[in-house]
Amino acid sequence: MTTYDERASLTDLTATAERVRGSVEGVIEGKPEVVRLTLTVLLAEGHLLIEDVPGVGKTMLAKTLARSIDCSVRRIQFTPDLLPSDITGVSIWDQQRRDFEFKPGAIFAQIVIGDEINRASPKTQSALLESMEERQVTIDGQTYELPSPFMVVATQNPVEMEGTYPLPEAQRDRFMARVSVGYPSVEAELQMLDVHGGVSPLEDLQPVAHAHDIVKLIEAVRDIHVADTVRRYAVELVAATRTHPDLRLGASPRATLHLLRAAKASAALSGREYALPDDVQALAVAVLAHRLLPTAQAQLNRRTAEQVVQEILQHTPVPQAPQTHGYGLGTAAPAYPQQPPRRL
Repeated sequence: MTTYDERASLTDLTATAERVRGSVEGVIEGKPEVVRLTLTVLLAEGHLLIEDVPGVGKTMLAKTLARSIDCSVRRIQFTPDLLPSDITGVSIWDQQRRDFEFKPGAIFAQIVIGDEINRASPKTQSALLESMEERQVTIDGQTYELPSPFMVVATQNPVEMEGTYPLPEAQRDRFMARVSVGYPSVEAELQMLDVHGGVSPLEDLQPVAHAHDIVKLIEAVRDIHVADTVRRYAVELVAATRTHPDLRLGASPRATLHLLRAAKASAALSGREYALPDDVQALAVAVLAHRLLPTAQAQLNRRTAEQVVQEILQHTPVPQAPQTHGYGLGTAAPAYPQQPPRRL
């Protein structure tokens, strides 16, 4: 049972998350859904792939999130000549010590910004696989832990294919969600001219949270309750991608884990201590679509992975809450405390 002191602490943490969101939205105008998804992935211990056309603020979104949190930040400009050791680090012989000394690479930061990730070779891209999944790096048989929190925010341009290497399926599967910033509205673009017309807003942006605050937020998200019916609903959605006739590759079990973690973070952002099917539905496209491979016939019919996920959402029955004590709780004591909702 949650004590009064724990609730007070959680209230303080929700205020921290609100400050981070407000800081990011102050720079990224007119995109509250994109900012919310970015914060959701951060609190769910995931990694974010920002995929869109040039000039819509992909890198600006990643840099704003990094500037809003007082933590270590490294930026990697992915180019064709980038080597795996530039990312992970390398062991160098020290003449004075007569021993090898490990020089950490750019991956040893709490927020890593990967700019134009698909411009590096697959060999270099694969250097991120271990760090993104296990939060560690193994060099010459020695394992080095990465700091916490740890998040990779990568950008890529899906239109320009000259000099790019498509991300392998194993790499895409390690990103919890994919988001497209999209073009701003007329009002938001006019506001952008006022804000960004003179100097960059990043110059005056100050951190509004510390790294240990984000760690506490992540720990709070882990405690979000998920009923068995909501878990089954997430599993059924992912399983449906593996048998859909328009897909030659469905979502992996890792996708189910990511979908559930993101749903818990979304519930926390909505001020709830429990996840609902609505949280799963709202995140299904962002979490699942980038992992799916349409068949050749589906591509000829101009069927996208996003459309397939939307179709699966329409045909998968949504669990209904009993009138008593919530999703799948039966006659047990209420799992969700009766208290005013909090918003992160």
